[in-house]
Amino acid sequence: MPSVDEFARTYLENLGRDYIQDDLFEIARGQISLEEKALANNPEFLICDTNLLVIKIWSEYKYGNCDARIIDLMNSRSYDLFLLTKPDIPWTHDPLRENPDNSDELFQIHLEEIIKDGTKHRIVSGQGEERLKIALQALNELGIGSV
Repeated sequence: MPSVDEFARTYLENLGRDYIQDDLFEIARGQISLEEKALANNPEFLICDTNLLVIKIWSEYKYGNCDARIIDLMNSRSYDLFLLTKPDIPWTHDPLRENPDNSDELFQIHLEEIIKDGTKHRIVSGQGEERLKIALQALNELGIGSV
């Protein structure tokens, strides 16, 4: 299954310091680079772990604004479907996760931005196999077939 990992994870793990807002533009550029590399193989579809809308939302949430270059890059791309995972499973500690107590608030912000953006979306909720079933059904509805 063709997919693109989250560039931010690798970037931050190798940064060697706390990140700053300017790093978000580098993360955005790196994410697009990974997507473009994957698209060069002309896949029928491509699943991306994240996209620049997520970076925009995080920048606005954490810093109160977003670099216009990130917004320009974000507006130059389009996606067929956004799978938004509902925070209805237990939060798991990860050194790169900063917000264990406001998952519902961030979920709502993402949902509002996705709706405003107009991208088709599906909320993925439930436990275990139920989440996977919802995601696969949404992909199948796009005509991807059995994923």
